[in-house]
Amino acid sequence: MLIRSPKDWELSESAATPEKLYRLTHRREFLKTLGLGVATAAFLPRGLLAATAGFPTKVNPAYRDPALKPTPYEFVTGYNNFYEFGTDKSDPKPNANRGWQTEPWTVEVAGLVGNPAKFDVNDLVKQLGGAEQRVYRHRCVEAWSMVIPWDGFPLAKLVALANPKPEAKFLKLSSFVDKKNAPGQREGNLDYPYVEGLRIDEAANELAFIATGIYGKPIPNQNGAPLRLVTPWKYGFKGAKSLVKIEFVAKQPRNTWNIMAPDEYGFYANVNPNVDHPRWSQASERVIGGEGVFGSRQRTLMFNGYEKQVAGLYRGLDLEKNY
Repeated sequence: MLIRSPKDWELSESAATPEKLYRLTHRREFLKTLGLGVATAAFLPRGLLAATAGFPTKVNPAYRDPALKPTPYEFVTGYNNFYEFGTDKSDPKPNANRGWQTEPWTVEVAGLVGNPAKFDVNDLVKQLGGAEQRVYRHRCVEAWSMVIPWDGFPLAKLVALANPKPEAKFLKLSSFVDKKNAPGQREGNLDYPYVEGLRIDEAANELAFIATGIYGKPIPNQNGAPLRLVTPWKYGFKGAKSLVKIEFVAKQPRNTWNIMAPDEYGFYANVNPNVDHPRWSQASERVIGGEGVFGSRQRTLMFNGYEKQVAGLYRGLDLEKNY
C-alpha cells in the first residue's frame, strides 16, 4: 500500500475549500457562457475578443498540487482588497465594473533596460509565449487566505525581455490613475498611483508571476485586470493590480503601504508567522470559503509554504527587522 506523506506547505483536506466553478478553461466554453456560438464570435467587438488572448491556458503541473483545492470563484472575485475602488472588501466588485475600461490597455517597460518599450497587454502575452496556469496560495496580511488558480506568465520572462542593465537592482511597479472611474482615488484613501517594489532577484524567481486571468479566463476588473503582480510567498498587499508601468531602477523604491504606515508594512512583506503585525497576530490564518465565507483557522506557514523555493533569497537577512 502506497502512503503519501504530505509536504509541509500543503493544505489538509479539512481546511481545503471545495471548488465547483472551475470549468471555463476553453475559449469555446467562455463564449458559450455568454450565449454565443463560434460563428457569432466573429462579430464581437475587438475588446471582448482581445480580452481572451492567451486562453485557454495549460496547467503547469509543477504548480498544481492536488492538495491545494481552489477557493470558489465567487469568493475570489467578491472578497478582496482594491482600495482604488473602496476600502470595504465588497466594494471592488461593483465599483470596478461601472464604466472603468481595461481594454485596450498599455503597459510600459522603462528605466535601466536595454529594451524599453510600450506593449498592448495582449501583444505582450503573445510575445512571451502565451499564458499558463499556476495554483498558488494567497495570504493576506489581515490573516486570511485563499487558494487561487492564476493564469499568466512568469515575471522572469518579462525581466529577460527588458534586458536590464547591470546597475538595475530593483523593479518599481506602478498601477493606474483614473479618478473619474475609481472612487477610492477620488476619496484619496491612499497616495496614488499605487506603487510596489521587488529586488530584481525576487522578480526573477520562479514563483514570481504576472497574472492575466483566473480559473482559465480573463482576470476580472475587481481582481486587478488586466495585469497583476503575484508573489505567493509574500503578503497579498505586495500584489500590485492593474499595472501600467514596470520600471527598472538602481535604488530600492518605497512601496505605497510602507510610505503610509512604515511601522506596519516593510519593503519585503515576506510571510513570517513569527512576526506579528502591530495590531494582530500572524501566527494563524482563516481560510476564506471553507465554511461559508470564513472557514476554519490554520497555522500560517513560513513564506506561505514556499520556503524551499525562496528562503535562499534572504540568507543572512534578519527577517524580523526586514519585514
